[in-house]
Amino acid sequence: MPKAVSLSSPIAEKIAWARDAHDQYGKRLLSEPLIYGALSELKAAVRASREEMNRTGVGEICRICEVEEGGSCCGAGLENRYDGWVLLINRLLGITLPTVPWRPDACFFLGRTGCLLWARHVICINYLCKKITHTIPSARLKTLRQQEGVEIEILFALKERIKTCLKKWTTD
Repeated sequence: MPKAVSLSSPIAEKIAWARDAHDQYGKRLLSEPLIYGALSELKAAVRASREEMNRTGVGEICRICEVEEGGSCCGAGLENRYDGWVLLINRLLGITLPTVPWRPDACFFLGRTGCLLWARHVICINYLCKKITHTIPSARLKTLRQQEGVEIEILFALKERIKTCLKKWTTD
């Protein structure tokens, strides 16, 4: 098992840990039916959340804010909330983790077309600014919130399954 990292570790160390863990255990993790199935469920839940964001108009408000108004949600330092486990899940999903940020004033994981990650921190999944909550009626946001909840639950369960497997494999 790669040397453990903590939440307070620099993002470069967390990314290196996730890459090393993926290199060492990725194939084995993907061969676990419960993990493979949960990864598929997570991808479907993320797609559904993104589709719902677009249906409600949240996606367009976020795009305009980021591209035309300077953005703020995906600011520099947000990446520090991520742990190695969520980054490992992204590697298992086939995501290439960046080595440098796209912009120095933005989250390390923000790319030209939005977030580079499929598995995201809970704040990145369900944060809605006042502009959104004042523009879009809460009744229209209800379905989005429910879908985000599904995504968060799957991510949490998947993270715990991976931790259990790696703990077992490294103590055997």
